[in-house]
Amino acid sequence: MLSMRVIPCLDVANNRVVKGTNFVDLKDAGCPVEVAKHYNSGGADELVFLDITATHEDRETTVDLVRRTAKSIFIPLTVGGGIRVIEDIRNLLNVGADKVSLNSSAVRNPEIIKRASDKFGTQCIIIAIDAKKVSENKWNVFVNGGRIDTGIDAVYWAKKATEFGAGEILLTSMDRDGTKNGYDTELLKIISDSVAIPIIASGGAGKMEHFVKAYENGASAVLAASLFHYKELTVKEVKEYLELKNVPVRMTD
Repeated sequence: MLSMRVIPCLDVANNRVVKGTNFVDLKDAGCPVEVAKHYNSGGADELVFLDITATHEDRETTVDLVRRTAKSIFIPLTVGGGIRVIEDIRNLLNVGADKVSLNSSAVRNPEIIKRASDKFGTQCIIIAIDAKKVSENKWNVFVNGGRIDTGIDAVYWAKKATEFGAGEILLTSMDRDGTKNGYDTELLKIISDSVAIPIIASGGAGKMEHFVKAYENGASAVLAASLFHYKELTVKEVKEYLELKNVPVRMTD
């Protein structure tokens, strides 16, 4: 049985880690390189680095900052934000990223998923889905850092992205983001039942039980930001709790 991965997320804007609620009201949470080092030594399984304003500001991901972050850690690093073309992916992998996360560009041109997975391997192509509930049992995909409603059904898009060659889905509930009210397990369950690739649950972690609920509803990994950034819980504490609840995790010394 595969271990449940615990993944801190660095939302980066203006070269600083930030965190907000429902994708707004951003607050500073430190230097990305220093924060990354902390999680590397704290037992995190992986790290996600999202340049959250790159697409909206129509610019590339901050490659130099990614390079410095990658050099400071030994755990896998996923990078997203502002990735538009295959060359962007190559550049990020060349400076130390292990995986890339595609969102807006993949929605606008799904062929980039196939081209990227063919060229670099499905294992390093993650599709990030920012989903917001718009009616009963229906969630739409939002792009540009949650600013634009595409009108595309999130479950449909998860299936389509998988068909195009996505190796993993980073599923963020915009309704739960930063609220600490728990992951959207209804959405998580529906999508995990619809695709055969791993799902990273994101948006809403607030207490230990939420991580177990995510696992019970199909998550292969759990992602959190402010909960870890502000030291309300540590990665080690979460893993110890998961182990106690018979959820398989990779423990470190």
